[in-house]
Amino acid sequence: MLDQIADVGRDARRGGYSRHAFDAPELELRHWFVEQAVRRGLNVETDRNGNLWAWWGDRGENAVVTGSHLDSVPGGGAFDGPLGVTSALQAVDLLQARGFTPRRPLAIAVFAEEEGGRFGVACLGSRLLTGAISPEMALNLKDPDGITFGEAMAKAGYDPTLAGRDDKVLSRIGQFVELHVEQGRGLSVPVGVASSILAHGRWRFTFTGEGNHAGATLISDRRDPMLPASQLVLAARRAARDGGRATVGRLVPNPGGTNVIASTVDVWLDARDSDDARTRAMVAEITEAAALAAKEEGCEVRVTEESYGDTVYFDAALRDELAGLLGGVPALPTGAGHDAGILAAHVPTAMLFVRNPTGVSHAPEEFAEEADCAAGVEALAKTLEHLSS
Repeated sequence: MLDQIADVGRDARRGGYSRHAFDAPELELRHWFVEQAVRRGLNVETDRNGNLWAWWGDRGENAVVTGSHLDSVPGGGAFDGPLGVTSALQAVDLLQARGFTPRRPLAIAVFAEEEGGRFGVACLGSRLLTGAISPEMALNLKDPDGITFGEAMAKAGYDPTLAGRDDKVLSRIGQFVELHVEQGRGLSVPVGVASSILAHGRWRFTFTGEGNHAGATLISDRRDPMLPASQLVLAARRAARDGGRATVGRLVPNPGGTNVIASTVDVWLDARDSDDARTRAMVAEITEAAALAAKEEGCEVRVTEESYGDTVYFDAALRDELAGLLGGVPALPTGAGHDAGILAAHVPTAMLFVRNPTGVSHAPEEFAEEADCAAGVEALAKTLEHLSS
């Protein structure tokens, strides 16, 4: 089914896809999902936080829920997110063709702004749903054009004053299972299950110096924030040891002219490790190096934690139950965050992974074999049938 949306949100400059919360491509994908769900006789609704729900039969408590997201990182691949949504629709196709009728309520969920590609905070829809982020903070997040999340919600037809923890919706979820393309080289078989998610977060470092003329200002007279910003990039690589991951994927100088010494530089750090203590220690080491580099250049640095999630351990009983159901498939940890990781603190949650032969993700080269995707659909259908019987 991914071929049906292959032309939506293509990014000519970056390659791959750029589909972000409530922008034109993401809204087109939402419309496509609603159409597909209705064709299958599913009842579609949108919750207070812009998440879509497609119910097989009547909605109710103790529901089996699957799904993922439709948005992407800037210039992302075709599989991250949409594979989980299309696989859920195809799993319903398989079950309906077999004459199966769920005894428990069953739904497909599509969560808003999972990647944080527009407003900077990952899993925003599921964080709002569960109360992991306050509506005040979420609604005031701004995209690169200065549009707030609240304004984007309103423009898309949703009431931002209703955003926030939604116990009514949350209480309906009995179990949640998210299918996702595996994002490393962790699988040697078509399908696996997740055991855990690394502790991870995002931090913004704002370096402030003195803007000036690139030609007329002597090196000895400069307070150039680009220097400590570049030292942060190197410090992140040095601090990422023994399985830790620290990445600078975005750096924005202001005003950004070729012949201008920047006055400020914003740098975003993504840091992940096996547990909270190791992740925090790594960020502390990077922060100390950034502060020292700023001082040496006569600059200042301010650090803001924009999002954070401790280590997530998926429900062990559900994980083992599904691994056995699927023939003893392997369980593996993941360094990637997911809506399932947010929901895991509130409901029994599991993840199915589909093999990624290249190990590339969050890039145009992201890939999964057609046969492995089909195996993922079959595994998800078997899971939904088992849990909802």
